[in-house]
Amino acid sequence: MRGTALAAAAMAGVLTLAGCAKDSGGSSTNNAGSGNNQAGNCVTAPKPPAAPPSSSANQTGEKVDGSKLKVGLAYDVGGRGDASFNDAAAAGVDKAKSELGVTQVSESTASANEDEAAKQQRLEQLAAQGFNPIVAVGFAYAKAVGAVAPKHPDTKFAIIDDDSVKAPNVTPLVFAEEQGSFLAGVAAVYKSKTCHVGFVGGVNTPLIQKFEAGFLQGAKAASTKVKIDDEYLTPAGDISGFQDPPKGNAKAAAEIANGADVIYHAAGASGKGVFEAAKAKQVSAIGVDSDQYNQKTVADSKDVIITSMLKRVDVAVFDYVKAVAKGDLSSVPKRFDLKVDGVGYSTSGGKVDDIKDVLDGYKAQIVAGQITVSDKPQK
Repeated sequence: MRGTALAAAAMAGVLTLAGCAKDSGGSSTNNAGSGNNQAGNCVTAPKPPAAPPSSSANQTGEKVDGSKLKVGLAYDVGGRGDASFNDAAAAGVDKAKSELGVTQVSESTASANEDEAAKQQRLEQLAAQGFNPIVAVGFAYAKAVGAVAPKHPDTKFAIIDDDSVKAPNVTPLVFAEEQGSFLAGVAAVYKSKTCHVGFVGGVNTPLIQKFEAGFLQGAKAASTKVKIDDEYLTPAGDISGFQDPPKGNAKAAAEIANGADVIYHAAGASGKGVFEAAKAKQVSAIGVDSDQYNQKTVADSKDVIITSMLKRVDVAVFDYVKAVAKGDLSSVPKRFDLKVDGVGYSTSGGKVDDIKDVLDGYKAQIVAGQITVSDKPQK
């Protein structure tokens, strides 16, 4: 997973600045059509057709009472406050409190490299204490949910990022991370001044490879000459890659030193280090999971965050809790993708406002099936 790069094509230099690596302005000579002058020298794909008008049906007025629920939330490493994945789940439960009247919530967090017994014990304790439903935040809980759920058939469980547990009382909450990451790749190319972007993954697992795959495909779709650095913090099995900001900082700093000026991370709490490295060199960064521009724990670096790939774990958790309160789980999507706004991109800070039409155009093509995004990295 090291140093994936698409060799730069011939420099276009007729009365314009010489190539994207040293671009400081000037009008685009292709039909990318964005207001971003620098992007014009890196973007090689035509601007996608405009997205059709949104026809979102507003489902207001449905009153659901969740006051009798006792919600258990078992976080992955990092827990509430990681400014990313776990915080998104927490936001879903917070919304359930405010909109559904949920009052009883128990939250607990996995420690780094804890054994399987500890995860099972966490879920067993929640079930024994009468919490129902119980949401396991992350694929690392798959074995534990598979072991505990059958012992508590009257307790409803949900697990995020895993659909391997086949039990009648278990609901998988899975996402099309590759689709949202495709848009992150497009944004990176349009905002790059050097035509060189980077990806930092936390742990080299099939899940994080979905983020990587979408980012690579999106960047390549927008440009045939972009260079991409592609790195992981730890190999599969070493979960510390999601909780090591210094390592994230070092890896991002190395990519920046190599020429990358937009870095996308899918590294959990380690992303804080990625943002710090980007700020130190005044390059751009793309967040993940939550709208990280608005996350207090990374507020010192917010000015370099141009967008975040939104993985709407908050929506999934809220929709699941609401469905349990209604007694009807059939409304929970089988997969939270672009079509149901289960993934997407943020616009906080206004840094991608000038390319929103481009991103929405690509989104429309993915939703319509005109672009199929792979969940396996294509080098």
